Amino acid sequence: MLVKEIMTREVVWCTPEDTVCHAANLMKVHGVGAIPVVWNLADPLVEGIVTDRDLCCGVLAGGKHGDTVTVAEIMTPVPVTCEPEATIDECEELMQENQVRRIPVVDKRGRCVGIVSLADIALHARTMQVALTVKEISRPTKELPLRIFEKDRFYCGQSHEEDEILLLNRRRELHKLVKV
Repeated sequence: MLVKEIMTREVVWCTPEDTVCHAANLMKVHGVGAIPVVWNLADPLVEGIVTDRDLCCGVLAGGKHGDTVTVAEIMTPVPVTCEPEATIDECEELMQENQVRRIPVVDKRGRCVGIVSLADIALHARTMQVALTVKEISRPTKELPLRIFEKDRFYCGQSHEEDEILLLNRRRELHKLVKV
């Protein structure tokens, strides 16, 4: 099966000069998690891609205001793309190698003609192949930092039961301090 058979053809675009607030509103209105960034809406040459994760990590986590940040500041420039004639297997391989869940589909001139997501592939590919793709995409790209824990304090990184026990103990300590 070819990408052109499963891709979404009605793609929403934004430009690098648009604000991230505008991009977020487009995502909300159209129910999508990524938008290709094109140089010109009339001639959609793909310049990058912006995802909901880019918005969260690049704007919200940095305490920035969405009306003052442009898409160019947070987008992934020169994204991984595929052509409509690529097979689903080739597309999955690109997703696995690059750990991405969405790939803009471009014609031979680099103009965006669609987008294919992991969800599109999951609806049409073999179950085991989709599971492998999800596994590869979800693999950590770097080692997580070592966490240092203080005695009797609540921290993530422990089993859920240990977290709850520590949290309850901490609440008891705080409750005792308030009563005294």
